[in-house]
Amino acid sequence: MNATAVIDIEKIRTQFPVLDQKVNGKPLIYFDNAATNQKPQRVIDALVNYYQSYNANIHRGIHTLAEKATKAYEDTRHSMQKFINAKHVEEIIFTRGVTESINLVASSYGRAFLKEGDEIIISGLEHHSNIVPWQIICEEKKAKLKVIPISEIGEIDLDEYRNLLSTKTKIVAVNHASNSLGTINPIKEIIRLAHEVGSVVLIDGAQAAAHLDIDVQDLNCDFYCISSHKMYGPTGAGILYGKKDLLEKMPPYMGGGEMIKDVTFAKTTYNDLHYKFEAGTPNIADVIALKEAIDFINSLGKEQIAEHENDLLAYAVEKLSLIAGVKLIGTSKEKVSVQSFIIDGIHPFDIGQMLDARGIAVRTGHHCTQPLMDRFGIEGTVRVSFSVYNTKAEIDELVDGVKRIVNFMKP
Repeated sequence: MNATAVIDIEKIRTQFPVLDQKVNGKPLIYFDNAATNQKPQRVIDALVNYYQSYNANIHRGIHTLAEKATKAYEDTRHSMQKFINAKHVEEIIFTRGVTESINLVASSYGRAFLKEGDEIIISGLEHHSNIVPWQIICEEKKAKLKVIPISEIGEIDLDEYRNLLSTKTKIVAVNHASNSLGTINPIKEIIRLAHEVGSVVLIDGAQAAAHLDIDVQDLNCDFYCISSHKMYGPTGAGILYGKKDLLEKMPPYMGGGEMIKDVTFAKTTYNDLHYKFEAGTPNIADVIALKEAIDFINSLGKEQIAEHENDLLAYAVEKLSLIAGVKLIGTSKEKVSVQSFIIDGIHPFDIGQMLDARGIAVRTGHHCTQPLMDRFGIEGTVRVSFSVYNTKAEIDELVDGVKRIVNFMKP
């Protein structure tokens, strides 16, 4: 699709069968895309086709079904390599998603290269999945975890980040975009500064993969993590990108089949990349279907997707800002299509339930970012997040619903 093409939203919506339903007697309006977005028919068909037509284990078999399954599985690896512009296909490691990818790096790289007194830096914007694994490895290795503070509008304080960096910094782990606030972080500068002190950098790309261009060579990140289900693909699949030289130095994360060359009771030798980090029978069907999600995004073009989603975000921010009692949380200039808000005197859970009664699906709570909620002195928020299949008419329904809730609940 060329840069001037216009997305046909109604045509796109027909590709998502889940949208064609009513919830509580109302047409479904799905604004929980940051948690997981819906799947186009081509992804669903790929899953069904694998199980119906060529269900077989991969890599080990020489029969026709095994070879067909292996090819389809590895085709996804090559597609993901191009999707993020990795230099080598072996740098694409299949995992269950971002959480497992981060844990893999924390466990394998952390255990191999961290020592007492070393420091790991994360930010105040992080999902629990990019906090807890580092706490675990810091406790084990007697290392120290430091946190970059964020501003009132939800942006990383780069000056404070510079002050935290030192020769003791061994790992910097930040998200590309915040799942709670939508903030797009200046990761290229974060990576550059970390490399100046000899640190490696891991980027949590869960909220970026469906929205932002990702070029790992241009970013020069050491690790990048992606979840399939946040980019129109199935759950339970994702990737860890790692620079080849780093992955080769890291010990295996799990032991079992496929990740070995030779096993004796005396000693085991490990397989080459990517096999070394993919022990056991993988999530074959969902990885195969992930390729269809990549192809779906490529068919629309990220520039067109971002233009539409940014338009929706601006429209929602404008409309919500005019409602008395509504306070927007996270107002960074550079954002993916995520907006959190609270309403004075009304608990987010109550708002979520009342919107659900109107068929509007939103997320409420702390969004697995409790430290971030603490930063703003709140228990949680209502989060609306938009995807390529959403419309301004749906946002109008949201705004009308919020207005009615305010009027109904006010003293």
